[in-house]
Amino acid sequence: MTQFYHDAQRRMQDRFDTRRLADRIEERLVHDSIDEGDAEFIGGRDMFFLATVDPQGRPNCSYKGGDPGFVRVVDDRTLAFPNYDGNGMYLSMGNALATREVGMLFMDFERPHRLRVNGTASVDENDELMTAYPYAQFVIRVAVREVFPNCPRYIHRFQLVERSKFVPKKTARPPVPDWKRSDWACDVLPENDPARESGTAE
Repeated sequence: MTQFYHDAQRRMQDRFDTRRLADRIEERLVHDSIDEGDAEFIGGRDMFFLATVDPQGRPNCSYKGGDPGFVRVVDDRTLAFPNYDGNGMYLSMGNALATREVGMLFMDFERPHRLRVNGTASVDENDELMTAYPYAQFVIRVAVREVFPNCPRYIHRFQLVERSKFVPKKTARPPVPDWKRSDWACDVLPENDPARESGTAE
C-alpha cells in the first residue's frame, strides 16, 4: 500500500472495521492515470465540483459548468478546463494558484455515477487551449495524481431541464447577468466588463 491514507483516516477505518475494504479499494480502483472509460465519462460532463485549499489549510468548494466536454482530457495524466467570468472573488482559482492542490468530482445525475480526480493545478492565461474556449480568462491544467470512482447509491436522480444560457459560445458574447447591474455592484465592476455598456441584463 502507498501513503494514500493518513493517520486520521486510518483511525476511522479501524474504528468501523473498514481498513481491509479501504486497502482493497486503493489496490483495485485508485489509479494515477485516466483510462479510456474515465476519459469518456469526463468528456461527457457539463459540470463538476471543484475543491481547493488556501495557504492556511481552509477548504473551498465550487461548482464549475460549461458545455459537455468543456473539461478536456489532454492525455492520460492531464485535464484542462477554462475559467469564465464570475463574481470576481477568485476563491477557487486563487487557492489553485497558491497551493495548487485540487479535487474534482464529476457527477452523472441521470445515470448515477461519480468519479473523483485529485491532482495539482497550474493556471495559464496563455495556454494553447485558450482559443478553444471563447471568452475564457485563463486555462487550468490539472496534473492527475489519483483517479477513482465512488459508490453512486446516494446520488439523487435528476434530469437536465435546460443548460445555462450564460455559457460562452464562439458565435456570440454571453448575456450580462442581472446582478452586475444592481446598485451594489455596478460601480465597482472591472473597467472592461460588458455590463458597463448599455443594454439589458438577462
